[in-house]
Formats: sequence, structure tokens, C-alpha cells
Amino acid sequence: MAAREEIQRIFPDYMRQLWKEVSEQAKGLQEIRLRTGREIVLKINGEERYLSSGGQVVPDAGRAMRATERDLEAVLNHICDYSLYAFSDEIRQGFLTIPGGHRVGMAGQVILEENGAVRNMKHIRYMNIRISHEVKGAADAVLPYLYEDGELLNTLLISPPGGGKTTLLRDMIRQISDGNRFAGGMNVSVADERSEIAGCYMGCPQNDVGMRTDVLDACPKVLGMMMLLRSMSPQVVAVDELGSREDISAVGQVMQSGSRVLATVHGESLEEIREKDFLKGLVNRQVFGRYILLGAGEGKSRVKAVYDGGFRLCCGS
Repeated sequence: MAAREEIQRIFPDYMRQLWKEVSEQAKGLQEIRLRTGREIVLKINGEERYLSSGGQVVPDAGRAMRATERDLEAVLNHICDYSLYAFSDEIRQGFLTIPGGHRVGMAGQVILEENGAVRNMKHIRYMNIRISHEVKGAADAVLPYLYEDGELLNTLLISPPGGGKTTLLRDMIRQISDGNRFAGGMNVSVADERSEIAGCYMGCPQNDVGMRTDVLDACPKVLGMMMLLRSMSPQVVAVDELGSREDISAVGQVMQSGSRVLATVHGESLEEIREKDFLKGLVNRQVFGRYILLGAGEGKSRVKAVYDGGFRLCCGS
């Protein structure tokens, strides 16, 4: 399905004409933000734009259409195929993935269990529709540095928000899974906690993550990595956004099992990563053979530098 049609299909039939002009800018569209009683905000090629009541994309907030409670309810019911109960697990997590790999984040009133866990969410009055952009070939420039004597190296991608780390990780997974000029294909397991890498809908990846890739969708990273080790015998485990000691402990167990690791972490520089308390153990033991540093680029993978396990510069500046 073309990206333009995917975007229109996010909305009920009676709304689609309103979103026609927005859908025609699918290539640059990054976000659609719907807030009850507030202006409809679009992010297109990194710039903030608005939707007018006539369906035009406009630069002036004063001309913007305001989303209503009915609008959000209609969109939510439509993307849940008019069965909110069937998607209650996803709604409880605050997001769900739809055909095309696009992700709908939600906020509203949370209902808690007695133990403080989130039971459900109601009165959903805010939505952030993040448009998925698969970029095949994003990993071409770094691929030569991921291998040494034909062996894949444990690799950590370092990126500020908007640096395109997930886009790069996704294409690395695809090319490692399918095989490339540096090595044959490998069995890759993806612990996709937030459904951003593979973009699974009803368990099926909407993004191409390779012919030898298995995906555990919407499962906490630590639990997911352990489950994949036990069930899928991966040669490579991929995970997005390491952020805790528990994550690092699980990564260590994956490495001890003999599997390679592809992972990402938020950061502005190699120096910052070396000072993160939860990472120091792995960094000091030089278990990662490559560090790839990305720069901010509105979702595009802009590689600034590649370092080896001893923090020596392989390429870049």
C-alpha cells in the first residue's frame, strides 16, 4: 500500500477528504498531533505546520482546525476496528501500531490496579501519530565497519533524539539478516519493546527486517532478550534504547551465551556514554567492538563517527 493511502486509512471514511493534502506530503510527514480542543499540529520535514478546516496544510496556527472529542473518539475506534476491548493491552501501554508500521501514542485518564499497575486508559484526549519511514540502505556507510575478519562485532549506536538511530538499527538488522558482501545471513532476534523497529501489526512486521529475523513485539526489553535466547537460538540480538542496569545485565547475558548484540542508547558524545553509570561496566570491559555516533537529523541517520572497542576513531571526525 502506498504511503499516501496508508495515511488516509488512519482516519474514518468521512474524514479522508480532509486529510488528502496531508497524505500527499507523506514522504516528509513525521507526526500528526491531535489534542481535544486544540489546533491540529503536523510535523513535516522537521517543520511545524497545521491543518486548516478546509484540509490545507498551513504555516499559521491562527488558521488551524481544532480537534474535537468526537474526532479523537472516531479515530481511535477506527484504528481499533471498532473493538477497543481487542486492543486493550496496547492501549494500556499508551500506544498501538497500525498497518504500515505507524505508531499511535495516546494519553488520557489512567485507571490503576490496586498494586499501582496500569489497568487501562479511558477518556483518551491526546494522540501523537508517528509516521514510520523505512529507509533501505541507511546502513550502507557503516556496514564495512561492523565486521572484522568476517565476524560481526557487538555494536552500540549512540544518538541524540532525532538522530535516526532506530532507522539505522532497522537497516543494519535487515542487511545482517539477509547477508551482505562481508558475511552470510545470520539469525537475528529483535526485542522490540515499543514496536518501533519492526513496526509489527497483529504480530506481522510492517517494516522489512530481513528473511532470518524473528521479532518479539511489545515485550519489556529485559524479559524479551531472555525469552528470545531460550526460544529462538539467535546469532544476533537487537534491542533499542538501553537505559538501565537491568538492560545492561540482560545484554551481558546475551553476550555470554555467544550471541552478538546490536543496541542503541541516547547520547550526544562518546564521552557522555563512557560516563553513564549503568554502562560503565560493559564499556570498561570493551565488550562492544564498535561505537557508532550519530548526529541530530530529524530522523535521518547522520553518522558522525565510528569508533572501535578501544575508542579509536575508525572513520569520521
